[in-house]
Amino acid sequence: MTQNTSIADTGAQILAAVRTVVVGMDDPVEIALATVLAGGHVLFEDVPGLGKTLAARSLASALGLGFRRLQCTPDMLPGDVTGSYVYAPDSGEFVFRPGPIFTGLLLADEINRTTPKTQSAMLEAMAEGQVTVEGNSFPLPAPFHVIATSNPIEYEGTYALPEAQLDRFMVRLAVGYPEADGEAQILLNRMERRQEAAHVAPVIDAQRLVELQQAVEAIHVHPDIARYCVEITRETRRAQNVAVGASPRGSLGLLLLGRALAALDGRDFVRPDDIKRIAVPVLAHRLTLTPQAWAQGISADQIVAGVVGRVAVPPTVGAPA
Repeated sequence: MTQNTSIADTGAQILAAVRTVVVGMDDPVEIALATVLAGGHVLFEDVPGLGKTLAARSLASALGLGFRRLQCTPDMLPGDVTGSYVYAPDSGEFVFRPGPIFTGLLLADEINRTTPKTQSAMLEAMAEGQVTVEGNSFPLPAPFHVIATSNPIEYEGTYALPEAQLDRFMVRLAVGYPEADGEAQILLNRMERRQEAAHVAPVIDAQRLVELQQAVEAIHVHPDIARYCVEITRETRRAQNVAVGASPRGSLGLLLLGRALAALDGRDFVRPDDIKRIAVPVLAHRLTLTPQAWAQGISADQIVAGVVGRVAVPPTVGAPA
């Protein structure tokens, strides 16, 4: 068994475990798993009640990561996320008490309900794997990932994520309503459990996840594929109705996530189809649209899809020689 086959088999086991409780979300969950294998963070954005929190919790359980859930509220302070110094009467000194961000996978539920100041408390952690409190830096566990959920339909009492925060998420995923059969299966699963809580047994542990992430780093990327990622991203900067296009971090996100998808498919090389599949989740949330676009009801997803249709696809790229 090759290493890439091992990644694919392990990934299939993780996805199968998640599917025991999460119904009708195969594609978003697979991309979320690939994002974690690529070392990135995930933003689920969709209407309430579609199972975003359940999917995040189930994925964390299957990966064997330490899990903390942070219910974001308007009165939350940065110290509620990172931790803070508290007075210890026995020693007469201030000691650092870690916050919920010190975990393997942090679920920031309804992240757009907390203020930008608190949202930004996660920026350093997401980019550098550490937090700084009162001038002192504290490393986070490795691996460390954030899965956040956001509700796009409410505006009162919410704070839209600034571009700098959105750019830290490798992908933004929409769940969508399930099909009728899938929705019926959700009800049947609930009756079969006879309780609200749903549990997913660990498939791997944190150390095995690190090994998988290192194996993904060895996936071959042909220079033509790298150039393809760059051309798609550059085209978003020239697209009509776009005020600010995707940064080079978008190009890198396409490449890194493309490698992880290839690994989950048992391949040691990236195909153009991998990049096409993830272009919208990786790039759409990085675009700033013009006021005219909003007035005309044009979405960033539509713009990225149009860009992918215009950019020439490189010749068939196969396994490394």
